[in-house]
Formats: sequence, structure tokens, C-alpha cells
Amino acid sequence: AVDDIALVGSPGTGAGSAAALRTRARVWAARGGDDWVANVPHVRTNLFGVTVGFGTDPVSPAFGARVFAAGDGGHSDYFRPGTASLTNLTRIVLGETKAVTHD
Repeated sequence: AVDDIALVGSPGTGAGSAAALRTRARVWAARGGDDWVANVPHVRTNLFGVTVGFGTDPVSPAFGARVFAAGDGGHSDYFRPGTASLTNLTRIVLGETKAVTHD
């Protein structure tokens, strides 16, 4: 059991919404301003009996995650010391969720 799930730089989860993840945990999501994942098509479909695609964008309002600030970094910068994303991830892990910043 976990209290929080954080998605950073995620193209999707395969679920249409945070609620579809079927968890009691708070679901958080963030994407850096220069992350190429923003350009990935956020779709999911069945193709010849196989499901392809990642589904709903985790930082979109339609997904329903708690979106937190990740700064201007790229896909490899989420855990770089001194970044907004690492600061917010640390706050989430420590349970200091009221201190998490948002864009």
C-alpha cells in the first residue's frame, strides 16, 4: 500500500484517468517544459487485437492527477539536484504535500 504515486515525464499509463488506476493513493503528475514526451500522441486504441498507445496525458485535466511544478527541464532532468521537480517529489515522498508547488 502506498499513499502517493508520482508520474514524471510519463506519456500515459494505459488508464483513461487517475480513478481508473484503482488506487486509494493520491496520483501526482508533472512534465518539464522541455520534455519531448509532450509531443507523444496521447491515444490508445486496439489494432489487430493488440492495444497500442499510452492513453490519456497524465498532466491533462481529463486524467485527474494532481499536477505539480517540474520546471523547464527536459526528460532527463526530473531528478537533477536543485530542480523544482526533485524538490516537489521530495515533498511528496516526505508527506509534505501542502508544500508542493504547482504551475
